[in-house]
Amino acid sequence: MDKKSLSERDICSKYIVPAVLQAGWDMHKQVREEVSFTKGRIIVRGKLHSRGESRRADFILYHQANLPIAVIEVKDNKHSVGSGMQQALGYAEALDVPFVFSSNGDGFLFHDRSGTGSKVETELSLDQFPGPDGLWQRYCQWKGLDDQAQHKIEAPYYDDGSGRMPRYYQMNAINRTVEAVARGQDRVLLVMATGTGKTYTAFQIIWRLWKSKQKKRILFLADRNILVDQTKNNDFKPFGQAMTKIAKRQIDTSYEIYLSLYQAVTGTEEEMNIYKQFSRDFFDLIVIDECHRGSAAEDSTWREVLDYFSNATHVGLTATPKETKEVSSITYFGEPVYSYTLKQGIEDGFLAPYKVVRIDFDKDLQGWRPPKGMLDKNRELIEDRIYNLRDMDRTLVIEARTQLVAQKVTEFLKATDPLQKTIVFCDDINHAERMRQALVNLNPERVAENRKYVMRITGDDQEGKAELDNFINPEARYPVIATTSKLMTTGVDAQTCKLIVLDQHIKSMTEFKQIIGRGTRINEDYGKYWFTIMDFKKATELFADPAFDGDPVVVYAPEGDDSPVPPDSPLADEDGITTGPDDDLEFTGEEECKKRIKYIIDGIPMYVIAERVQYYGPDGRLITESLHDYTRACVQKQFASLDDFLRRWSEAEQKKAIIDEMAAQGVMWEALADEVEKKQGKTLDPFDLICHVAFDQPVLSRRERAEQVKKRNYFAKYSGAARQVLEALLDKYADTGIEHIEDIKILQLAPFSQIGAPIELVKAFGGKAGYIKAIHELEDELYIS
Repeated sequence: MDKKSLSERDICSKYIVPAVLQAGWDMHKQVREEVSFTKGRIIVRGKLHSRGESRRADFILYHQANLPIAVIEVKDNKHSVGSGMQQALGYAEALDVPFVFSSNGDGFLFHDRSGTGSKVETELSLDQFPGPDGLWQRYCQWKGLDDQAQHKIEAPYYDDGSGRMPRYYQMNAINRTVEAVARGQDRVLLVMATGTGKTYTAFQIIWRLWKSKQKKRILFLADRNILVDQTKNNDFKPFGQAMTKIAKRQIDTSYEIYLSLYQAVTGTEEEMNIYKQFSRDFFDLIVIDECHRGSAAEDSTWREVLDYFSNATHVGLTATPKETKEVSSITYFGEPVYSYTLKQGIEDGFLAPYKVVRIDFDKDLQGWRPPKGMLDKNRELIEDRIYNLRDMDRTLVIEARTQLVAQKVTEFLKATDPLQKTIVFCDDINHAERMRQALVNLNPERVAENRKYVMRITGDDQEGKAELDNFINPEARYPVIATTSKLMTTGVDAQTCKLIVLDQHIKSMTEFKQIIGRGTRINEDYGKYWFTIMDFKKATELFADPAFDGDPVVVYAPEGDDSPVPPDSPLADEDGITTGPDDDLEFTGEEECKKRIKYIIDGIPMYVIAERVQYYGPDGRLITESLHDYTRACVQKQFASLDDFLRRWSEAEQKKAIIDEMAAQGVMWEALADEVEKKQGKTLDPFDLICHVAFDQPVLSRRERAEQVKKRNYFAKYSGAARQVLEALLDKYADTGIEHIEDIKILQLAPFSQIGAPIELVKAFGGKAGYIKAIHELEDELYIS
């Protein structure tokens, strides 16, 4: 047998599996093959989306379920033994494993990231593959685990029998935490982006420590009642009768797992010592969700609770560790044992990417000064100074501005999907109510269908708060639009929110990340793969801050009366929450902010002013040059010359492959087509867009290209159904473009279905090979220069 003729999978089955088995590994319990551990980044292209490639390891070796310790990357025998090493090292780094193997079937190149061996890289024969016990001992040495700690980290995960496994980063977070506790670390911080499953991760950590009896009594603290209930009924359900929720200020010490709203163990001044009904040593473990909220502040009530139970191990979970002069998560907990960022989540395809629509108003940017002696609607004398964006909806309410924001939001919804779940973040409760009224008046038909089409969901409004569950429930159609100020900034799991409107002054990166996190969840069942941010208060300038770690797909700033929908915007379908003393009264228990004087004026017009379109490129940097110049630079990185591009285009089996490849490299096809076609007055093929923008070639419209093919009488050699199909394909190309005619499924649609059944149409070309050959010939004719 010629080994060089074998495929990669043949090498795996004939050489790698026997070597691993011979070394003593259990193929059923310790070895997984072809493991895709990411989903593949979602690439948004106008009305369409696709996924990039997932990361897939050929083999992952485990000490036991969910404790990975080694990766094997295999290439076919035409490659050298170490040719897969760099790829495998990338996988190993992501998966947090120290031992990496590359093979071509002749042997192994072994890379030891642990530093426990005599050499970093060693060549091994097939029968020298190391066994599980030896690698496990070296793994524990790498992690700094003694014999007692080794036994502790072998505590099993919860398994519901469904085959559900934690995602790779959840596994890393769980294992890192359990290892830190095993080593005696008593303050542990985990940083995980919103939407990445912090509660499920916390459950597995608690389960492993509880089942192994390392921690017998555990307190889980959250900052919202809804979060405690969600946790108890969903992720924590397997704890069953051992679990209770602390409520009505009554303490029952017979349980082992306690869930509590942290206000429930603090409360008003006369009730504040409720937690002291427990002894100081009652809890072995306290897990604090959204720990950036209060646990990190020296003077917070929450901190008093943690200080009281200071002998327990404290594990903090947050998407946004807070580091200010007054508050420091890291000072309290130490450096995070593991971080998984928004940027990583988007790159891996676990979180939704997003587009940004930037809309700026004249008086926000240019300022407004009242005429001398002007009174507002309440007959208050307006202080004589220049008011600008900082003042809007805080010290100055211009009613026309509220109306214009609501108008732009309504335009966007009508142009995309009026039933897509939308959160409008306002500055305070009063602003949220004014926005609700404006949106109701602009959507009378929708409100007539259901009065809950627009709801104000704020801390002071019981009916609004009662609708929060319906808003975040994908199966509940109403409410569609929620106006809020602080109540919906964190922790609310609104999986189908597709539009986030920022008309709020956002003061911190923490708050900004929390608000963005309301839209980052993906829900494939409901078609939620990306979302849109509409920004009216320049909040998205925080994207440029080095502390921000997840960049938008596109930033669009409409000019004048332009539609608020980006030119490449998708048809959308259908989210979370920030707290503050002027909104979520249930949460804070604090006094309201000192009232500001707020002037309310009407009769002052407000206009959208011209702004350029801006995009975020694949490198995360703001593209400030024209889209034309950006595309030229992007294309010329891939193709050295026009001839190089023409050759690649001509040789491609499917043009769609090149179109998708260029989209992945940053070419924004729909936005580019919109910009160029406006100037040219023609509907263009991607081929012409690139030739024109990158190489200054004259353009032909799709219709002109189709007409040229007809004039050359290309169809003369075909007759009957075959000729009818090709003529119809040419018309389809003129109408919809090259990608559609390359898909054989087009034969199921009209007008092809009227000519004959797909199988009959393919037979008219002598079979599938003949049909594909005819398509390639047609493409050659279309692109004759």
